[in-house]
Amino acid sequence: MAAALLASACAHEAPLPPKAVQLNTAGAQALALGDLESAEASLSVAIEYSPRFVEAWVNLGYVELRRGNFDQARRDFLEARALNRDLPAPPHALGVLAEAQGRGPDAESFYRDALKVDPGFAPSRANLARRLFGRGQYENAREQFQRLREVAPRAAEGWAGEAESLLRLDREAEADAVVATGRAHAGDAPALLLLLARLRLAAGEWDEAEAILAPLTGSDDRARAGAAWSWIAVARAGRGDAEGSREAARAALAVNRDDPVARYALSAGTGTRSR
Repeated sequence: MAAALLASACAHEAPLPPKAVQLNTAGAQALALGDLESAEASLSVAIEYSPRFVEAWVNLGYVELRRGNFDQARRDFLEARALNRDLPAPPHALGVLAEAQGRGPDAESFYRDALKVDPGFAPSRANLARRLFGRGQYENAREQFQRLREVAPRAAEGWAGEAESLLRLDREAEADAVVATGRAHAGDAPALLLLLARLRLAAGEWDEAEAILAPLTGSDDRARAGAAWSWIAVARAGRGDAEGSREAARAALAVNRDDPVARYALSAGTGTRSR
C-alpha cells in the first residue's frame, strides 16, 4: 500500500507568478523521474519567484529526502508548514520523513495532523491506514481504509486495504462484499483480483482461484507476481497437484525466498484456508 511523494496542488493567499508554477511543475516531474539535480534547480528558481510557494518548498524537501539529506528535508518541510498551517501537504511530508527515519509514532502523528487540516487528503489517510495495519491494529486500519475509499472511491487501495483488514479479523463474508463493491468502483485492479483469488481459495474453489491468479504472474510488480505464484501453489495443492504446487512455490520463492505462503505450500503440499 504505497504513499504519494509529491505535494498536491495547494491553495495560496495570492496568485502565484505563472513562471513559478511552471518551474514547480517541471521540478515535480523531474523528481518523479529521479532527476534530482534538475528538480532542485527548477524548484529553487520557483521559490526565488515566489518565496511563499508552499508546494515548491515541500517538493524541494522531497528532493533532499530522496538524497538522504534528512536534516535539510526537515528544514524545507518546516518552512512549508510555517508558511501555511492550513494545508495538509507539509505535515504529510513530515510524516513521510519520520517514516524514512524509522520514527513510526511520529509519522502517525503527522499524518493525523494532516487529516485534521483536510480529512479528504488521501495520501495521509492511506499512510495512516497502512501503518495501523502493519502493527496489527486491524480494526482501526479497517476504519481508516474505509474512510480512504470514501474520499477516493476509484482507487483500489482503500477497498483492498479494508478487505485485507477484514480477512485478518476473520470476517470473510464482509471482505468478499468489499472486494465485489471495490471492483465495481475501481475495476479489476490487481490488488483486488489477488484478494478475490484468496477468497475463492478459502471457499475451496481451486480452479477459479488459479484462473484469476494466472494473469498476475506476469505483472511488472515483482512482489505481486510472486504473491500470485504462491497462492497458485496453494490452489494446485488443494486440488491434489503436488508437482504443480511445488513448481509454483519455487517460482514464488525465486522472487521472494522468504515468502511464507510459498514455503508452506512447498513443505506441506496441501491447500488450506491460510491467509
